[in-house]
Amino acid sequence: MASTVWKGHLTFGLVSLPVKLFSAARGESVSFNQLHKSDNSRVKQVLFCQVEDKAVPRSELVKGYEYEKDKYVVIDDEDIKKAAPPTARTMEILEFVKSSEIDPVYLESSYYMAPDEAGEKPYALLFEGLRRSGYCAVAKIAMHNREHIVVIRPGAKGMILHTMYYADEVRQVEEFRTDTSLIKDKELELAKTLIETLEAPFEPEKYKDKYRENLMALIKAKVEGQDFVETAAPEKLAPVVDIMEALRQSLAQNKKPPKSTRGTAAAAKEETFALSAKDAAPARSKKTRKSATG
Repeated sequence: MASTVWKGHLTFGLVSLPVKLFSAARGESVSFNQLHKSDNSRVKQVLFCQVEDKAVPRSELVKGYEYEKDKYVVIDDEDIKKAAPPTARTMEILEFVKSSEIDPVYLESSYYMAPDEAGEKPYALLFEGLRRSGYCAVAKIAMHNREHIVVIRPGAKGMILHTMYYADEVRQVEEFRTDTSLIKDKELELAKTLIETLEAPFEPEKYKDKYRENLMALIKAKVEGQDFVETAAPEKLAPVVDIMEALRQSLAQNKKPPKSTRGTAAAAKEETFALSAKDAAPARSKKTRKSATG
């Protein structure tokens, strides 16, 4: 079962409901340990005190903030708790915005938001209201020693929360722009035809990390003392000189996108809200059958 990363109340208007957050995704990669080249023994990172000229254990570490060059103020966990804003326990919806108005560049991390005990009905009400209206909720929440602006949207089976970058964290690059006056109508029509040719339903399970698969195959071959067959290098493409001709040749190939080998897109949606039945719909006791409004 996924571990809870935040637990508290979600409020909108006078409605309050208990919710909990679970990480919705995590990156997968092949990790390596650092070894001593001469004997392949694993090396360890040592924390070293420059003043006492000796290694120190992690139990003797404290947090410090450098307010001037080589001058630090010590901050402990109790200090951090005192600084936590109300949003550390209560997530307040500030406004509702159209989903189409949210630029995905602002989205950071994703979480499943499930109802806690006695919160099922107001949770379902907000979920269905967002789903039918086409709106997303914008709220504030404090977690991981930071206050986040978040977007809450309806997913396939429940609400999904995305932390967002603040506006000053998104880079505004003046050189990043597109001159659409360079294209011709005929080129655009061919490009649109090519896009329609490659149209396919979104099935995320059909995409694989070939780099990670190749690394694991290489590791397996080395463990078994076998040779690893190097992957074929991609064919070098010549620079496009005649865009119209390149588009025509692309259409002539008429390559359709591959289909999923694990079932339909509907099956994929069934896996997206990966919470146990207990998490998705907590059982109510007599003590928790009270109204969640207030």
